[in-house]
Amino acid sequence: MKYGRVVILMICFATFAVAQQSSITPESLRTWLTYLASDELEGRATFSEGLGLAAAYIADQLKQAGVKPGGDNGSYFQRVEVLGVRSTNRSSVTVEVNGQKRTFSDVRFPANVGGKRKLVFNQVEFVGYGLNLDANHDDYKGIAAKGKAVVWLGARGPRDADPQQAGRLLRARATYALEEMGAAAAIAPPTDPQAGQRAQAATPPQPRPPQGGRGVALQPDFTTTQRLDAEIAPTITSSDEFLEFVFSAADVKYSDLKTMAQQQEPLPRFTLKGVTLTFDVDADYQVVTTRYTRNVVGIVEGNDNRLKDTYVAFGAHYDHTGYAQGVLPNNQTDRINNGADDDGSGTATLIGLARAFARGPKTKRSLIFVWHSGEESGLWGSRYFADHPTVPIDKIVAQLNMDMIGRNRNNLESESNTVHMVGSDRISTELHNLMIDANASISKPMTIDFTLNDPTDPERIYYRSDHYSYAAKGIPIIFFTTNLHPDYHRPSDQVEKIQFEKMARIGQLMYETGRRIANLDHAPVRDFKGPRLGKGGQGKIPQEDR
Repeated sequence: MKYGRVVILMICFATFAVAQQSSITPESLRTWLTYLASDELEGRATFSEGLGLAAAYIADQLKQAGVKPGGDNGSYFQRVEVLGVRSTNRSSVTVEVNGQKRTFSDVRFPANVGGKRKLVFNQVEFVGYGLNLDANHDDYKGIAAKGKAVVWLGARGPRDADPQQAGRLLRARATYALEEMGAAAAIAPPTDPQAGQRAQAATPPQPRPPQGGRGVALQPDFTTTQRLDAEIAPTITSSDEFLEFVFSAADVKYSDLKTMAQQQEPLPRFTLKGVTLTFDVDADYQVVTTRYTRNVVGIVEGNDNRLKDTYVAFGAHYDHTGYAQGVLPNNQTDRINNGADDDGSGTATLIGLARAFARGPKTKRSLIFVWHSGEESGLWGSRYFADHPTVPIDKIVAQLNMDMIGRNRNNLESESNTVHMVGSDRISTELHNLMIDANASISKPMTIDFTLNDPTDPERIYYRSDHYSYAAKGIPIIFFTTNLHPDYHRPSDQVEKIQFEKMARIGQLMYETGRRIANLDHAPVRDFKGPRLGKGGQGKIPQEDR
């Protein structure tokens, strides 16, 4: 009996190895990518014929391998509605300081504030410049911002900050406050001496002149694929008058803090006592344009009766930036941005993963593969899928995303075995450790670099690819990338520069990671500990850090 079990295990492993080797190989990846990054597809811009050709090609590869359709009406395609929206915004903020109330409508809300609602905060923190630059400058150190409203000052940051790093992080302060630190509302200072004038006034949409006798066309205030009634954390740009009242009971007056910030001096941090903020979020939306693009979706069903209605999701974006339509500079002749690495490399590898799982041993959980459209335009396809999933979103236990996995960062030879990981430890420590074990188990383990996962990294990669649409729903994610290089978003991002052997090994690591998740008897535990591994980090996270 023991001998029989060993034989069965050997046969299963051999079947797995053959399926994996026949689908995630340098040769097969080269075949798929050569077409996907060819001039025939004209750079795969969203809404283009080239992207449609790419979608049809991916679907053909899935059908050949026996991957089930996972899109609309039994097809491989999910139609994505891209909406241009006019906003009539009547939102306001009421401030109460030690019993005195004032309502401000001269603060600036974004055009998309989500659904109508009222939010009250009686815990407000002043967080200095609102920056986490390094161990020597972390404005959130010792501050529990979760669930609170936060306020910061300073257009340029502290005097001793690195301008390049600070510049990017200054622009991302609201995202950092809300997403990294868990704040529930963010208040930015005036952006210029004229700030405080309401950008989204309660006025009707203004038409543009009619064209071709087709009537009046309205220009959208924003474009989205997400639900218009979503609960979006309020972010405002305030006025001097607003801040003077908010700080009126503080030990340090706003005028003094403003002067210190203008001179880039160190700023104190403190709780604004006796302050209550009430956000009255009130906007009406009118859809004035509708365009369609498509996600490509395939499913490989699991074989466990208890777990097969849960899913491990795999993703990549198959769109790119199209081609230059104007006069080319410096006597250039190539106008097509083929996007071999961005994200042709992820697109082709995802085909290999789907085919390998379809042809290999079945996992307990089901697997869903999504080629997202419109990532380059603002994560359109993944945001739409997260709001309108083709399987229940609460049944997705993890999402593994890849974007640009076919090169070396900055073409450095020292990066030839390196893959950069982002987000693996942020929502589920167990998922992170599972990935580390998966890497150790493959024949040639990858060198894993967590630099881009560091919250002080100015690139803010965690928020810039499709995995974030899933992470925003609380789904544990891992983002695999080999990072940027000089050919990023240029016609020179060509197939000839792709390192297919490295690309195949990253695909094998994703296969093994996904296989382990799919065979767990429980979903990876979501402990939401945030980023712990950054520059110089490596390995599993000890149990005591969970």
